Amino acid sequence: MGYAYPPHDPRLSYLGKQHYFLTFCTDSRKPVFIDEARVSLVRTQILRAAAEKQFETTAYCFMPDHLHLIVAGLTESSDARRFIRLAKQYSGYYFKQRAGVQLWQRYGFERVIREDAELALTIGHVIGNPVRDGLVRHPTEYPFIGSERYSLSELLAICEYEVRGSFA
Repeated sequence: MGYAYPPHDPRLSYLGKQHYFLTFCTDSRKPVFIDEARVSLVRTQILRAAAEKQFETTAYCFMPDHLHLIVAGLTESSDARRFIRLAKQYSGYYFKQRAGVQLWQRYGFERVIREDAELALTIGHVIGNPVRDGLVRHPTEYPFIGSERYSLSELLAICEYEVRGSFA
């Protein structure tokens, strides 16, 4: 028997010019994001969905078994729920065509980012993830961090990574 989808918070609008922090875990937490070809394939489809649904990717980090994204709606009609669905659909389909296995767990995590300070802290969390997991000593050493809008040095400056060292 299948499980019902967890309800979205009815008080939150998933429409408009807002930032969202998203986490998608791989199926059974398999470490699939370990080479450039797989990351590039999925990143291309995420960016395709973002363009179609009027979103911009503020920051991303492909960890071996999950993806962190910060996306921003570009118009008042940008719909985060539709973007999430399409991003997972496109990337999952093309990944399965290439690798022969399911990519994503059914559910993910999403949170609306309400303030600039919260955005800066969330960027720090995203780009600091490989450091916290012991994969690298500094975010600049990790190949699967990026942004559609900012360079890595700009992301580091936004969250004051060099000043604070990292974020939990």
